[in-house]
Amino acid sequence: MAKDDFPQEFRLVAACCRWPRSDSRVAAVRAAAAAPLDWAKVLQVARRHRVEGLVHDGLKSAHVDVPAEAAADLSAEASRIALQNLLFAAECGRLARALEAAQIPHLVLKGLTLNALAYGTLALKKAWDIDIVIPPAAVARACAVLAQAGYERTLPGPEIGPDQFQAWLAASKDMIWTHPAKNIPVELHRDLVDSPRMLPGISAETPPQMVEIAPGITLPTLPIEPLFAYLCIHGATHAWSRLKWIGDVAALLAVRSEGEIERLYRASVALGARRAAGQALLLAERLFTLPLPPPLKAELERDRKVRWLAALAMGTLLKGEGAKEADLSLLGTVPMHLSQLLLVPGWRYKGAEMIRKSSSPMDRVEFPLPRRAHFLYPLLVLPLWLWRRARISRVR
Repeated sequence: MAKDDFPQEFRLVAACCRWPRSDSRVAAVRAAAAAPLDWAKVLQVARRHRVEGLVHDGLKSAHVDVPAEAAADLSAEASRIALQNLLFAAECGRLARALEAAQIPHLVLKGLTLNALAYGTLALKKAWDIDIVIPPAAVARACAVLAQAGYERTLPGPEIGPDQFQAWLAASKDMIWTHPAKNIPVELHRDLVDSPRMLPGISAETPPQMVEIAPGITLPTLPIEPLFAYLCIHGATHAWSRLKWIGDVAALLAVRSEGEIERLYRASVALGARRAAGQALLLAERLFTLPLPPPLKAELERDRKVRWLAALAMGTLLKGEGAKEADLSLLGTVPMHLSQLLLVPGWRYKGAEMIRKSSSPMDRVEFPLPRRAHFLYPLLVLPLWLWRRARISRVR
C-alpha cells in the first residue's frame, strides 16, 4: 500500500512520527493536514498508537492550524507524558542503584533508554512501564529488591504459592510488579523473548551500553546491534500493531547512513532476527521514507515471507483505519499469532510455539503437567475454556 492510499488521519499521525525534526517532516505533516480531516479520529489514532506526544510535536513544528479542542487535548497529553517520564526516570535510577547494590546484572529495555537513544529527549514518547531483564538465576533476589523498594507483585498475584510461582516462571518470561503509591508498573523479565530459538546469546549479561536519560541518571541497555535485533523481534511478535514500535526503529536508524543500516541488518541476521529485521526495514521505508540501500531493499522484497510479514503488519496497523485495537475484534489477534509462527524457519520452532500458545501461564499454574508432557496442552484447550466459563458463571 502506498502512503497516498493510507486513511488521511492515519497518514497525518504517521507523518508526525517521522524523526528527526526536519524540513521533510514539516512538508509531510503539512501535506497530510491539507486535506479535510476528522480531528476526533486523529486523536483516536494517536491514542491507539500511543504517539500523542509526537503528534503534538509534529503539528506544532509544522505550524498546522488545529481545532481548539483537539489542540488542547494534545497539549495536555504532551505535558502529562513529559511529567510522567521525569517520574519514571527518577524511579529507573532508584531501581538501578538497588539492583547494582544487590550485584544483580540487569538491562533496562525500551522505554526511557530508547527515548534517549532514538529521540534525544524524554518529552515525546510515553513510558508505559519499566522493563528490566535480569538473569533467570537472579529472579528471587530481584523480586526481593523490588519488594524492599515498595513494589507488590500483581501478575501473577500474591495469592499463588511458591510452587505455583515456579510453574509461572517456567511458562512465562516476565512478571509485573506495581508500586501502589506511585502507580508505576515494572515488568521484570527473566528472558528477552518467549522462544529460546529467538536471539540466542543475548541476555541480561550481554555487555551493555550506558545511556544517560537525565542528568545524573545513567542506565544500562543493549548495545546497538542486539538492540536493533531485539526491537525488531519485539515489534514483529506483536505484528507491529502500534506505530510507536516501528517509529522507534525508524528514528533509531534515521541518523545512520545506508551502509550502517545494512550493517545493522546483517548483524540482526547473525543474531537470529532476519525476517523480523527485514519486515521492520520494509515498514520503516513505506511509513517514514527511511532510505534503504537499493540492493538491500530489492533483496528484502524478493523474500516472499518477509514481504508477506510486512503486508500482515500493515493490515494490523490500519485496523479500523488505524483507530481500532486489533484484539477487540473477532479473530483480531490472528495476525500476531501468524507473524510469530513465521519469524523463525523450521517446524521445530513452530511446533514449540503452538504448544506454548495453546495455554496461558496461569493454565500451567492451575493445571501443571510434567515438562515432557507439555505437548498435551493443545488437547486441553477446549476443556480449560469450558472450565473457566463454568467458573465465571458460578461467580456471577
